[in-house]
Amino acid sequence: MVALFCGGVIGLEREWAGKSAGLRTMILICIGSTLYMSLSMLAAMAARQPFDVTRVAAQVASGIGFLGAGTIIVARGQVHGLTTAATIWVVAAIGLLVGAGYPIFGMLATGIVLGILLLIGLFEKKLLKQWLGKREGYLDRHRGETSEERDIT
Repeated sequence: MVALFCGGVIGLEREWAGKSAGLRTMILICIGSTLYMSLSMLAAMAARQPFDVTRVAAQVASGIGFLGAGTIIVARGQVHGLTTAATIWVVAAIGLLVGAGYPIFGMLATGIVLGILLLIGLFEKKLLKQWLGKREGYLDRHRGETSEERDIT
């Protein structure tokens, strides 16, 4: 239930922001990571030999990297999807925390991630445009077009 909540809260923010990896995606990533880590912990308890549970966590992080890479798009010389890829990666880490038996830390991390996505996102949109908007090309980059493309059309 904690993984559902953590992935859901972050997923709602991503949905609200209009991102392709939204509510369902973040919930599934968080729950999936929790399940993998829980399975690893259960296997470690059942094993009669030493069992390294961190291997599963490392493989989840590696596998999630491929999923995140699929969200990164380069178009017209601009890179899009980096925040979504990073969010996917951190939601998987939150799921691993919950699966390892640290739900409080998972919820704390969820709050931090949500704060970063909301507050720093607002900071970027409002203040940086005012401060850096005077720089040549800054506003064009954030509209998805370059100065050269604007001059051509």
